[in-house]
Amino acid sequence: MVYSRWRRKLPAWLQVRPVELPGRGARLAEPLLTDMQALSRQLANEQRLTANAPYALLGHSMGALLAFELAHELRALGCPPPVALFACGTAAPTRREAYDGPHWREPRSDAELIDELRELQGTPEDVLANEELMSLTLPVLRADFLLCGRYVYRQRAPLQCPLHVLGGVEDRATDEQLLAWQGESLGGFSIERFPGGHFFIHEHEDRVLAVLTAALQPHRLTA
Repeated sequence: MVYSRWRRKLPAWLQVRPVELPGRGARLAEPLLTDMQALSRQLANEQRLTANAPYALLGHSMGALLAFELAHELRALGCPPPVALFACGTAAPTRREAYDGPHWREPRSDAELIDELRELQGTPEDVLANEELMSLTLPVLRADFLLCGRYVYRQRAPLQCPLHVLGGVEDRATDEQLLAWQGESLGGFSIERFPGGHFFIHEHEDRVLAVLTAALQPHRLTA
């Protein structure tokens, strides 16, 4: 897992705690969820105890939308807000129609999913051609696209934490779609663009981690 590797690269005072979703890894036996509200509510109940200590939330692509919903669900449970929310590589919650499009509201075929992976340019061709590996990967990917395609924005009070948006210059999210994140929190806003496409978070990992560290540095004494 990419986020696990960050433990070796980030300062010791930053603890990385990747959240494993149902239907993956150690939770493989659990059913995949395609309802963002249900998934974020489940994760909030699972994370509510650790959310009493200072924490930040980060998600990339679909994970950014999930991190945003998780912040709202944790607030509904009475947890303190995160010290920061990092939304990477996706359009704001209010700009999903133009970003995802209506065709992702229904399950897509294996061929369509593979074409999408190819377009995102983050998966080697030999992996895409591996039928056994794809048979394990595509059901998870299909559920992830449905999570985004069926997402319904709910009007709520803005969050109170700083919101930092990271995007790839060549990614499909437009400046307008990224800047629209600004309306989701009253706690301050920043945006930074990186060279590359959707997987800039891997291609420029050291620079991304430097941005995270700088943003969280003021909270070091309370973390």
